[in-house]
Amino acid sequence: MRRAIVMGGSFAGLLAARVLADHASEVVVLEPDGANGSSHGAPHRHQLHALLSMGHAQLDRWLPGLTEDLLAGGARLGVGAEVSYYVDGVLKPCVPSNTMLGATRLFLEEHVRRRVLAVPNISLVRAQARDLIFDGAKVCGIRFTSACDTMTSDKLAELDGDLVVDAMGRSSRLGSWLLRNGWDSAPMDRMRVDLGYATAEFHRGNELPGTVIAHASPGPASGYRQHLSEPGALVAVEGNRWSVVMVGYNDYRPGRDPEAFLERMRRCVAPIREVADQCKLDGDIRTFYFRESQRRRFTRLKRFPGGLIVAGDAVASVNPAYGQGLTLATLAASSLSAHLRSGASPREPAWDYFRRLGAVVDAAWNVSATADLAQPHVSGPYPPGYRLIRWASDRVVEASIIDPTVNKEFMAVVNMRKHPRALTRPRLLLRSARVLSRR
Repeated sequence: MRRAIVMGGSFAGLLAARVLADHASEVVVLEPDGANGSSHGAPHRHQLHALLSMGHAQLDRWLPGLTEDLLAGGARLGVGAEVSYYVDGVLKPCVPSNTMLGATRLFLEEHVRRRVLAVPNISLVRAQARDLIFDGAKVCGIRFTSACDTMTSDKLAELDGDLVVDAMGRSSRLGSWLLRNGWDSAPMDRMRVDLGYATAEFHRGNELPGTVIAHASPGPASGYRQHLSEPGALVAVEGNRWSVVMVGYNDYRPGRDPEAFLERMRRCVAPIREVADQCKLDGDIRTFYFRESQRRRFTRLKRFPGGLIVAGDAVASVNPAYGQGLTLATLAASSLSAHLRSGASPREPAWDYFRRLGAVVDAAWNVSATADLAQPHVSGPYPPGYRLIRWASDRVVEASIIDPTVNKEFMAVVNMRKHPRALTRPRLLLRSARVLSRR
């Protein structure tokens, strides 16, 4: 390819650009807020984010040495017992191979952006994409406005390209652009979850020397007013700080009041209680409301233009309580790489790419949807066989609290290293049944 264009310079867009640099002479990233990123494009950037171990592995694949750079800048890498998971206040068995990177999203994105933009054939332009340009059945470029211009039509400029990537997030206008040019927009699945979460940072000392990550969640199918400890997470991040997030559904969403936030922390598991009691709050508490999970089903379209790829939240945005978003972005980049390495022409519709990515997105969606549907206020849609899937998954979760072998398999799915179908294999279900019967 001569030129590839990426619309959006957030996490997913930067990784797509890194992949495209191996296949195009020039890669142009359009980002209205320039090299410093945009809180407008991702208003939840300041919330605590998790980079699951599969996402961590993919990042190091595309940006070798990134972990070392992050650790040198103050990030923390948790291994084995340094990463603790609790269910209803009970500590789960240690998984020695489990890893988790502790860093804020802003810090992580800053390092990713610096590394990606250092690639010689990648450049960033401060501009906002406004529409696609078509040549028959292929996208051949975009129309855009400079970041300093208004949205008046007389200031629209054009940029041609052999491949265009939509990485504009949940608010992407791609669907309306396709309709305007005579194409169908992708059908969308929605699941309303009404999740609220709040993140606060605390000064970190030696109060928890052996902890990098502590995550607490309610037990299987338990309501948020019935579980034994508050759901939340604690992560050691750069700058000698603890980042703490508390979550709640429906009318139980956390707010910005410091005393109320600390009170919720004191109803959580021991590491989070200890930070509430011993550490000083640093700055304001930031809240975010996530109304619904969304998934665009591109593989259900009967036709799609060539020269067009979609990545990141523009494809799927699932409940952030499960920490899948950043890892999905890394897997979208790897799906794009596999598609291009297969010899696929950018002039043809990227069905192979959408099938590859669809398998990953569907797996993440199934994990989050199965858990969300256990909440009393979430009303569907229910997938086929949901009751059986829910019953089996609850039994596996219960057994994972007791048995290290079951927990290892369960955490491999949570960290997106294995497909959720791994939890329905007869051998694992039988072991879970034996564990629970002995209990």
